[in-house]
Amino acid sequence: EDYRRMSLISEEFSESNLNPLDLLEELVLANEWPFDRASEDELVVEANGRWCDYRLFFVWREDLNALYFTTVFDSRVAEEKRLEVVELTALVNEKLWLGHFEVGSEDGLPLYRYTMLARGRNSVSIEQLEDLVDIALLECERFYPALQFVVWAGRTPNDAIASAMMETMGEA
Repeated sequence: EDYRRMSLISEEFSESNLNPLDLLEELVLANEWPFDRASEDELVVEANGRWCDYRLFFVWREDLNALYFTTVFDSRVAEEKRLEVVELTALVNEKLWLGHFEVGSEDGLPLYRYTMLARGRNSVSIEQLEDLVDIALLECERFYPALQFVVWAGRTPNDAIASAMMETMGEA
């Protein structure tokens, strides 16, 4: 599967005073994902998933020692379905350990969001970044079928999450 990490990073990086986006860029290159480094503090990556494509946004705030990360789905939720999808995201968020899902109030784009704090360290490790991306993409892949059950099949959020979780368990 395209979204699985590849630990092909050949060089060891010093963790002192390193911008985590430099490490992320190495991870992205190893996975051969298209990306754009808009600035020293911003990175945008395209990743293919099983159900849809994702756009990953990373922003490094050196003043906060924080890495802000968002994975946006390549699909919009129609305004008439947003309330049900917001209810679904609340149900899904109860089951998450890291990050949360939401739907953009203006654009209707579903997304997964997480902020990693690195206070007390000068940067984050490549393993932390690999885990961050892996977890986000795996959770998005798990959430997508439930989202589609609500948006396209007209299921209730409770039915959609039950069906999606059952399907996920059946594929294991």
